[in-house]
Amino acid sequence: MESNNNKTPVSKALFGDDFIWGVSTAAVQIEGAHDADGKGDSIWDVFARKKGKIRGNVHHYTACNFYNQYQNDIDLIKQLNIPNFRFSISWSRVMPNGTGAINQAGIDYYNKVIDYCLALGVEPWLTLYHWDLPHTLELKGGWTNREVINWFTDFIGVCARAFGDRVKHWMVMNEPSVFTGAGYFFGIHAPGKTGLSNFLPAVHHVTLSVAAGGKALREILPNAEIGTTFSCSYIEPYSDSPRNIAAAKRVDTLLNRLFIEPVLGLGYPFADLPVLKGIKKYMLPGDENKLAFDFDFIGLQNYTREIVKYSFFTPYIQASLVKAENRNVPVTTMGWEVWPQSIYHLLHKYNQYPQIKKVYLTESGAAFPDNREGDAVDDPMRVTYLQEYLQQVLKAKNEGCKVSGYFIWTLTDNFEWAEGYHPRFGIIYVDFETQQRIVKSSGKWYADFLS
Repeated sequence: MESNNNKTPVSKALFGDDFIWGVSTAAVQIEGAHDADGKGDSIWDVFARKKGKIRGNVHHYTACNFYNQYQNDIDLIKQLNIPNFRFSISWSRVMPNGTGAINQAGIDYYNKVIDYCLALGVEPWLTLYHWDLPHTLELKGGWTNREVINWFTDFIGVCARAFGDRVKHWMVMNEPSVFTGAGYFFGIHAPGKTGLSNFLPAVHHVTLSVAAGGKALREILPNAEIGTTFSCSYIEPYSDSPRNIAAAKRVDTLLNRLFIEPVLGLGYPFADLPVLKGIKKYMLPGDENKLAFDFDFIGLQNYTREIVKYSFFTPYIQASLVKAENRNVPVTTMGWEVWPQSIYHLLHKYNQYPQIKKVYLTESGAAFPDNREGDAVDDPMRVTYLQEYLQQVLKAKNEGCKVSGYFIWTLTDNFEWAEGYHPRFGIIYVDFETQQRIVKSSGKWYADFLS
């Protein structure tokens, strides 16, 4: 890994006055109150009840108790000088069965969160889908059922009408490649489905829903800033052998191109990953034109790079990842390589799409072992990570890449999906037994950076 030790320390001023700074969260990961005030079950509520699905057999039913402590946590956002707060709406809190009846208590809750943000001068950024499909809809096939497009746009309409008078910035979905891959192919995330027969229809219906969701928002809120987010990892071949280079291209197609290119009007990248041609089975006449939407911005979320080699025995893609732990490189608690240049290369990669108007980095961060001593938590590795990643963002920006904002993942340590509470990504430490919050040294650094 290149060192940035000899570089000028990065500063907020170098990014310009109009650069957006924020922090990101997700409902399942922080809210708790999983059945409070009329909320229905989500797929994660059901998945977490199944033994062996979550590390340590824990659940998110209390998590960070943000549902009851939102004022305290938004107070901390304000104290840390963070001007923008990205959070998600729990679909099953607003519409317990996913469609039909609206739960007014859920609407009231998010109105209170939004209003409290605005009262403190913190701008709310809403993510409409962050992986928590209502369980009632999953019983009908979830994302494998084409009807989900209508269910989703109905939900978006409810949120747009309830919150659109105050919320200016909207994200339709979070990381479709992750929740379709982990939830509908590998089965390691909710709802735990596996195989191509689930993955391919889910991909198509999710992509159609991204575009349909953008159109529904635009119709109701013509002046809103509307985007959607994609996870991305910088992909490199293990060596310059033709087979490894070709394998890396296939993985890049799957992880970095599958969802964004149809949304940009380029269609699915069938030619570079033939297994994706199975999606055609689920396409109806006219679908090609329904896949695209002219988003105001694209949210990119990057944590690492992946090294790929050819693998004859890996079905469908004939490629495998070379684990970071086997490459003698710095890693996070998640086992992800710390390689700041990844975000630089990806900004250049996506800058090549002329259809993208604006890019926000809507998630970037790292889980490291935190050192708590009394009421202090020191996390110098996270501070270095953020500084070095921001150096790479600034370098790309100065070279002409369209990047207009950076959101840290995440505000507080939280429920990290199948990994439970083991990885701590927060700039604020949470004692999950007492719900005590302690601002880490990274949080103090961010506050100073933003001041």
